[in-house]
Amino acid sequence: MPTAPGRPNRTAVVVGALRLASGVSFLVAPEAANRLWGGDPDDVGPTASLLLRSMGYRDALVGGLLLRSGLRGDGSEAGWFLASAGADLADLVGGIANHDRMSEQARKKGIGGAAVGIAVGVLGAAAAQRADGLRRASA
Repeated sequence: MPTAPGRPNRTAVVVGALRLASGVSFLVAPEAANRLWGGDPDDVGPTASLLLRSMGYRDALVGGLLLRSGLRGDGSEAGWFLASAGADLADLVGGIANHDRMSEQARKKGIGGAAVGIAVGVLGAAAAQRADGLRRASA
């Protein structure tokens, strides 16, 4: 997975694009995105819609910046992978705190998705850091 300076980091591009798309979906259609993640369609009032959109802004921002860093291959990918993992960690903690109030489907998708996102972020950061070290050593 090592990339030369200025060469795209394909993993960062894919993960960033997916997170950006997820964020945009929460901005454009929060109720539909909530249903996709296992939420109850009847539970989306004004406060829930605000929180879903806030999550959408966060994910669009982090995803867009991870995508940008991946396209540039400038060595900043590790930090954005960690920001992505941190966002998913916040979601995991929130999911665990509300575990007993969530449907089985919402627990699987929300908590499971957050756990996978943390793993992808941490592993992506480690790989990007290793690639950056190889770039610096060969320069």
